[in-house]
Amino acid sequence: MHSGFVALVGRPNVGKSSLLNAVCGAKVSIVSNKAQTTRHRVRAVLHGADAQVVFVDTPGVHKAVSALGERVNATALESIDDVDITCLVIDATKPFGRGDQFVADRLKMENTFVVVNKVDAVSRQKLLQQLAAVSTLGAREYFPVSARTGEGIDALVSALREWMPEGPEYFPREVSTDTEEGLWVAELVREQLLERFADELPYSIATRVTEWEWPRIRCEIVVERDSQKGMVIGKGGLMLKEVGQAVRAQLPAGAYLELHVSVEKDWQRRPDKIERLGY
Repeated sequence: MHSGFVALVGRPNVGKSSLLNAVCGAKVSIVSNKAQTTRHRVRAVLHGADAQVVFVDTPGVHKAVSALGERVNATALESIDDVDITCLVIDATKPFGRGDQFVADRLKMENTFVVVNKVDAVSRQKLLQQLAAVSTLGAREYFPVSARTGEGIDALVSALREWMPEGPEYFPREVSTDTEEGLWVAELVREQLLERFADELPYSIATRVTEWEWPRIRCEIVVERDSQKGMVIGKGGLMLKEVGQAVRAQLPAGAYLELHVSVEKDWQRRPDKIERLGY
């Protein structure tokens, strides 16, 4: 048996979570078109006949402007310690820039695969330019992939399995992720809110499950201002109703989800509040 850990790192919105879901063939991490969707470290397990690969999805590394930003950056960078391979995920649709280089400078390139994602969205010429730009990093291997179409995923997974050292099965074969059920439900709620709001509001939202007595689940939605609370609830409670229905559709039959909205003024800038909300 060969087994090991692989960290997915990169700037926000390069498609790390979509890539993780594509690799595993199942939804194990929430996704949206908003930057910094991932705030927690998410682990997913890919089982094979003679290999087990444990993937670690990390928050996007960015220029932090709040205590929350500093916390999620630390979560991402701490994740590269004690893994066997790091996958530096690059967005094929955007030029390789200082943000990418900032992340690359913190990696051991001899243990790094560079994964150029979203190749389905660019021309062959632009892809070749991007691959030429990242080739100077001196990584162990390079992979052009598309999390959306699956292009290149098999080659990436095959190479990762080959590089795994001898080791035990860290997780039973029926386990696909070690994310706690409460955290997963809270993330599903946040994912639905991210889909429905633009501008700055999504970044002011936090979610956490406060009660779990199956089939009853109570999830708290935290915002920073009273005006935001009204937006999240919606006219006549319509927004909360839509979010609840969308989340319940992804839960086992019979689940009863209760959503409650509260205000914690400027919680993103208050370390004590960030700690209480589980970040």
